[in-house]
Amino acid sequence: MSQQIEAIILAGGLARRMGGEDKGLIELLGKPMIAHVIGRLKDQVNKIRINANKNQDRYAELGLDVFADQLEGFLGPLAGIYSGLAECQSSLMLVVPCDCPLLPLDLVSRMQQQLLAANADLAVATDGERDHSVVMLLKPELQQSLKTYLETGQRRVESWYDEFNVARVSFADQPNAFVNVNTHEQKQQLAEVISKA
Repeated sequence: MSQQIEAIILAGGLARRMGGEDKGLIELLGKPMIAHVIGRLKDQVNKIRINANKNQDRYAELGLDVFADQLEGFLGPLAGIYSGLAECQSSLMLVVPCDCPLLPLDLVSRMQQQLLAANADLAVATDGERDHSVVMLLKPELQQSLKTYLETGQRRVESWYDEFNVARVSFADQPNAFVNVNTHEQKQQLAEVISKA
């Protein structure tokens, strides 16, 4: 790997659709959802950190650095991304959510290749039709822009990154790559998909 890349897994949300349960810690096939995500990433990056605003002790049991949002008030995924960038020691930072247990095993290599080829500020994963805006590879120098954006009261990830040179990286060849879990029914369906894989 020519560049040092670290990943942050966003586990800081409120999970309202899951009745407030911490999505990253919900069991899927006998282990926490986030453990599946870690398993998909561990050979793709130099370091993994977890952004969590509650249950930090439980996340720390996974053996990774855990950090909370630096900004008060549950400001959404951008607050976690900002906090990750604030302490990023690598050339690039990968962002993924804690509830996508089928992330591509070639996620980083493809995103890095297209980011460099396009000389882009960040790369965003797509399923061939729409952006998966919290699956991105970005440069740490975007931190100040993100802080300024959040200070205006805005929260939409897409609205923030649209002002930059964005490489959109299609994973249409992996239709389940970004399937995420928002309900217990979806969790059961996903368990069946993983069991058959």
